[in-house]
Amino acid sequence: MPTPNKAASVAELKDAFQSSNAAVLTEYRGLTVAQLKTLRRSLGENAQYAVVKNTLTKIAANEAGITALDEHFAGPTAVAFVTGDPVESAKALRDFAKENPNLVIKAGVLDGKALSADDIKKLADLESREVLLSKLAGAFKGKQSQAAQLFQALPSKLVRTVDALRAKQAEQGGAE
Repeated sequence: MPTPNKAASVAELKDAFQSSNAAVLTEYRGLTVAQLKTLRRSLGENAQYAVVKNTLTKIAANEAGITALDEHFAGPTAVAFVTGDPVESAKALRDFAKENPNLVIKAGVLDGKALSADDIKKLADLESREVLLSKLAGAFKGKQSQAAQLFQALPSKLVRTVDALRAKQAEQGGAE
């Protein structure tokens, strides 16, 4: 029978899984408290990094409808619960792992879909949401200006064609 503390922990973790856009499981074996503090700061306000108990976290994830992570709950585990842009958090984890090889990215979940460690690294290679949106807006603006130029060119091309026809008819009429 679970103790009240364990039940509260499971409920808290379940809520964290349900309220986050993404969750990334990591192994932190060999990291110091100072390094974990630096990692938490690098993740910023859009992510919460928590050292968790595997059994309780597995139960909470299953209750939240996430079963794809079950095999990764082994060894010292910490979870980054991402509430903001998952790309920024993935970049922060990837960069920290480069500097501190003791941090191992195990797996994750993004909007209910399982991610492997490689998928998280690919996610980290993406540009931020704002940059992608600005590129999209630029592409739309470029297409609009091309369309405007095309629509402006049609009447002038029509006028040139009509003038050329008149000139040709005038030549043919004057030659007879």
